[in-house]
Amino acid sequence: MEYDYFSIDAILAENQKIQCTFKIDVPGMGHLGGGSDKDIKALTKVPLPMWLAYIFLYSDWADVATPVAFGTRVRNALKAEPRSVKLSSLVGAGGLWYGFGKMIAEILTEEQGLELETVLTQTLRGRLTEVIDQAQHFAALGPAGGGGTSNDVTQSFREGLEGTERELFLLAQESTRRTKRWHEGSDKASR
Repeated sequence: MEYDYFSIDAILAENQKIQCTFKIDVPGMGHLGGGSDKDIKALTKVPLPMWLAYIFLYSDWADVATPVAFGTRVRNALKAEPRSVKLSSLVGAGGLWYGFGKMIAEILTEEQGLELETVLTQTLRGRLTEVIDQAQHFAALGPAGGGGTSNDVTQSFREGLEGTERELFLLAQESTRRTKRWHEGSDKASR
């Protein structure tokens, strides 16, 4: 996901919170921590949205730890079987795990960022075949191919997908429907 000022996906990804540990005392900013303190003291941990955390990180006033959604536990689960992890539940509303991960990779050290980018790429590669396969399967069933049960299964599968994967799922479904209509139309024309 390329950053685009007008992209809703970029805005949602930037709104995800990350844990920042302040290196210095910051006067008059205690309200950011949600408490009644007037100032932020050094070594205080405060969850901040990405768009705000950039200011403190690039000013070298704070450090950031890798969020849980990209931590060792999640990485190990993804390495074992990428399709078994419900990415949509890892980053909250919108479920833009890949977009948020890309932003996190940019603020980590070079080595950590490259490692995270590798995890993101391998995860997408490991899950993409299943996403496309399921999209084609459910699209081929059509409205008469399973009734309400098919729609429930489709919905259940889609709920486990991350935002980018949901978009790819819908595109693959529509492509399969159009291909099916084209094929059925060419069969009628050749008769």
